[in-house]
Amino acid sequence: MNLNEWYLKGMTPEEYINSMSRNKEEMLTIYEGYQVSKADKTKLEPLKARELRAIVLTEDWCGDALLNNPILLRIADAAGMEVRFVLRDQNLELMDQYLTNGTSRAIPIFIFIDQEGNEAEVWGPRATEIQELVDKGRSELPDKEAPDFQEKQMALYKRLAKSYQTDSGIWQTVANSLLATLLK
Repeated sequence: MNLNEWYLKGMTPEEYINSMSRNKEEMLTIYEGYQVSKADKTKLEPLKARELRAIVLTEDWCGDALLNNPILLRIADAAGMEVRFVLRDQNLELMDQYLTNGTSRAIPIFIFIDQEGNEAEVWGPRATEIQELVDKGRSELPDKEAPDFQEKQMALYKRLAKSYQTDSGIWQTVANSLLATLLK
């Protein structure tokens, strides 16, 4: 199946949001809070001529999707880019073409395609700086065999999710990473 077919198979942003059973309010909080800056809108203006579209491999339970998807939607709107959402767990055939480090089905993955369905750029699952933040938090966890590992890991993920929802600096970090990919 070519990428145009995957795009056509995907859900519109409205369909995806309406189908969400987890993290919907949290994602919408970021969507409402994040706005593309005037300077970034100016940078995105030349992108409109490329008529790119985005396929988003995602799931509503994913904390990284909670952060990244609403920022992509705002950037896509500013760039005149249509977006379609494809659920990872129901579409492993596509997901397995975009493994992180060749092994991980990490999401979200944003596949940017031209009008003919050719892959133009790929982004995800995290901005480099966000990956470093996650890695630092994980490095401070006790050994996996420790009795409090599970508890500490869950606390880390809750802290990250909270910062994802409230820290506009994190939002801009993600936006900058997406802009760097799109404006190569």
